[in-house]
Amino acid sequence: MQSSTSSGNNKDKIAYFGVININENGRNIGAVDIWRSLITKNLFCEEKRLGILDITDKIGMPEIKNDEIWAVAINKFRKGKDRWKLISIAKDGKTEFLDTDDETKIIVDTSNFKIIDKEWWSFLVSENVNKSVEITKELI
Repeated sequence: MQSSTSSGNNKDKIAYFGVININENGRNIGAVDIWRSLITKNLFCEEKRLGILDITDKIGMPEIKNDEIWAVAINKFRKGKDRWKLISIAKDGKTEFLDTDDETKIIVDTSNFKIIDKEWWSFLVSENVNKSVEITKELI
């Protein structure tokens, strides 16, 4: 599956790149679909949460700031589909994202593109393409 977007005189192509399966206790609770620009190599991601059938109101490939990268934030205390969220993460400082209810604002500290927080941890999308990630315990 691919789509085309214009960028100046170049015709960029966005191609499906892979998936990350999100598992809890060996059961799939969702996935992250990943696309990549053939020219810029930028990643574009979309979360697929098990049991959520709503269609997003955003059209086109989701973009993030140039100084951020895609990550998955996982709550240390919840269980099930509301435990994780696809986010863009800053290398250092503060990262802000909406919780799984899409209303509650979460602010966490980050260091080297990892969440440093008592309630949340994270892993990078770029390091886990075409893998299944078990989120029952925090990855080190």
